[in-house]
Amino acid sequence: MLPAVCGLFRQSSSLFRVHTVGGGLFVAKMAGTMDSYRERSRPSSDLAAFRDHFVKAKNIVVLSGAGISAESGVPTFRGAGGFWRKWQAQDLATPQAFRANPSLVWEFYHYRREVMLTKSPNAGHIAIAECEECLAKQGRNVVVITQNIDELHKRAGSKKIIELHGCLFRTRCTRCSHVEENRKSPIAPSLAGKGAPDPDATDARIPIEDLPRCEHAGCGGLLRPHVVWFGESLDPDVLTRTDQELDKCDLCLVVGTSSVVYPAAMYAPMLAGRGIPVAEFNIEETPATNQLGFHFHGPSGEWLPKALAPHDNEKTT
Repeated sequence: MLPAVCGLFRQSSSLFRVHTVGGGLFVAKMAGTMDSYRERSRPSSDLAAFRDHFVKAKNIVVLSGAGISAESGVPTFRGAGGFWRKWQAQDLATPQAFRANPSLVWEFYHYRREVMLTKSPNAGHIAIAECEECLAKQGRNVVVITQNIDELHKRAGSKKIIELHGCLFRTRCTRCSHVEENRKSPIAPSLAGKGAPDPDATDARIPIEDLPRCEHAGCGGLLRPHVVWFGESLDPDVLTRTDQELDKCDLCLVVGTSSVVYPAAMYAPMLAGRGIPVAEFNIEETPATNQLGFHFHGPSGEWLPKALAPHDNEKTT
């Protein structure tokens, strides 16, 4: 079994890939150099050329980020104006914030859970899911590796999904570590009507005993969202599954990701460095854009239905 990607660094002009192996590290030299990455020409926006790769691909990986969810109206809590009350996500999505003020953190996540009940997958999500279903009949594989925690890919119909950062609708007990799906609305009676994003909203200051509690085997421990917070490591099993998919990938789509959050930010450049066709679909350029083969500027909901449409010989009558 191949180890999970952990990091990327340079020494002189060479690139090295860092893996986790048990409790230690394994370092492997990658093909290509930093200079060769810089010297890449501007990416193509030729959809026909992309489709030539698409028709031949057997193992397609879709790397998705907040941008595709934003097209469904999901708040990203990043960039200018990306605040919940007076905080951005990185202020609240940390173990330290949860220890200091679990009531405030739960208000934030309760708000996010409730918002998701009003949102639906968009044309980009649906195009990916329909592509997976269509290509599966031909023995071809489509897997989504997402940084998003909102389940919109799942609701669109995608089956093969790796959630790098967890899911809003799963909880983990801080006492017994039990993880389970939780779709209660509200997740606890004390949070009903709480979590308003208005900067002038008053913090609820809910007593800790009234916050969501573990019901597994009478545990009663404090629950937390089963998501990866800033400063926490990704699940090693998730990283291993991701690495397995990347190793067999022969076409990669990067959809709505800022390419600044690691380790996901290094996946597309790493594949491109191996000579794999990589296409970015985004409303803006990212730090990875000039390292990739294709860039399609605009909403994924406009591009993906065209990019992933069945070819004429695949369409059913």
